[in-house]
Amino acid sequence: MALRSKQTSRFILLLGATGIVALTLWSSGRIARTLRLEEQRKVKLWSEAIVQRAQLVRYTDALFASLRTEERDKADLMGEAYRIIQEAEPGAPVDLTFITRFIQGNRTIPVLVYKDGVLQADINVPEELRTPTRLDSMRLVLKENNSVIEFEEGLMVYYDQSNRFRELQSVMDDLIHSFISETVLNSASIPVLLADSTLNNILQADRFAEDDLADTTELINRLTAINPPIALDLPETGRRWILYDESIVLKQLRFFPVIQLLIIGGFLLLAYSTFSAFRRSEQNRVWVGMAKETAHQLGTPLSALLAWVEVLRGEGVSEEVLVELGKDLDRLRTVTDRFSKIGSDPELAAHDLGQFVMDTMGYLERRMPRAVAFRVQAPETAVFAAINPALFGWVLENLTKNAVDAMEGVGTLDVQLVLDQGKVLLDIEDDGKGMPRRVQRQIFDPGFSTKARGWGLGLSLVRRIVREYHGGQIVILRSEEGVGTTFRVTLPVNSGS
Repeated sequence: MALRSKQTSRFILLLGATGIVALTLWSSGRIARTLRLEEQRKVKLWSEAIVQRAQLVRYTDALFASLRTEERDKADLMGEAYRIIQEAEPGAPVDLTFITRFIQGNRTIPVLVYKDGVLQADINVPEELRTPTRLDSMRLVLKENNSVIEFEEGLMVYYDQSNRFRELQSVMDDLIHSFISETVLNSASIPVLLADSTLNNILQADRFAEDDLADTTELINRLTAINPPIALDLPETGRRWILYDESIVLKQLRFFPVIQLLIIGGFLLLAYSTFSAFRRSEQNRVWVGMAKETAHQLGTPLSALLAWVEVLRGEGVSEEVLVELGKDLDRLRTVTDRFSKIGSDPELAAHDLGQFVMDTMGYLERRMPRAVAFRVQAPETAVFAAINPALFGWVLENLTKNAVDAMEGVGTLDVQLVLDQGKVLLDIEDDGKGMPRRVQRQIFDPGFSTKARGWGLGLSLVRRIVREYHGGQIVILRSEEGVGTTFRVTLPVNSGS
């Protein structure tokens, strides 16, 4: 009844823990999905902003192109005005008032006037360029561009595109560069790259690891599968493609519920292990205390009974009766000795385990039903193991009684002892009714019993003696319903010295 209540409590706790985990995962997943949708919305706004700003860049470029054309035309007109003056015949009836006024009204076109290689005047030249060296360099550049007019008096007039034209060109270049570096690459917290028109070469990339950039084709194919590329048509560069990955936050949100569950699960496992260790420690103390007290309580009347046997012998009681009383007292002495040893650290000594098993099974065979056949096999040479005879004999006794009960008093019990790679293997096999897997999982639990009047302590005690006192292992090697069960006890080999 207590075991069933314990199993029910475990089931309820497991069900509650499952519910808590499911609720945690659901709530965390819901929060993560909300944040993920918000992150996706931001990325969508970012991609739309790129398209809109690209359109703005194209519109600005068209406007600047118109202004550049006007400034270029002004420069051409300025050169034409100088040519008209240079080509005018002296004394010819030509009104140069408008042309002269046009030249004097020049505020944007740089002009250099030289005579016999000596600078005579500079017009609209930036202050930082007004040094002899820089002016000479500027003159050579203008000469190579054929932007020069020669007068008969030896005057040489050099002119360039207007300053406004260069400023417009510089502003446009900065606009395109800032659009790519700030808007495309740095405006969103996502890995993004700029590819050429063929989608084969990466021009610029941001927030990608070096390993990702090693295989360009694989990276581009992966990004194309995640998000459709954004077409980008920029002045002077042609079509470019923007490819982007999921944001770092989005990737982290995907694993957030799992990480949270692992942390919670790890904490609960640690807490459970800690409390289980405390509980087992307390149970061990209670177990040891009860064993010692039982040995003490049995010891007092046992001593008295031994004395009464001597009294009865002195009064002439039948020797046959006294012999049987002696056997029962020896049995009580053995039980007392077992409880005394299990309540303390038992002393282990090297024993020939083969001989010990043969002797113990021979003793047990005489006290079991005659319909149970014992077959014991042990190596011919001595196999030593460190055991406590009283406690290990208890192990053999419990396993034998369980096997006989499983066979219902009729069958064959095979006991085999072998040496294998520095370990002693003791197999105890019966041909009884066997055990289902559900029973196999619980057979060593304290309080579990398949018998109507069983206490459920025998096999639990056996495992404790084998594992804790002898440093060995005991397992169900095999069990099949209707065929039988085999228990295996494994002990380390002792040299016998």
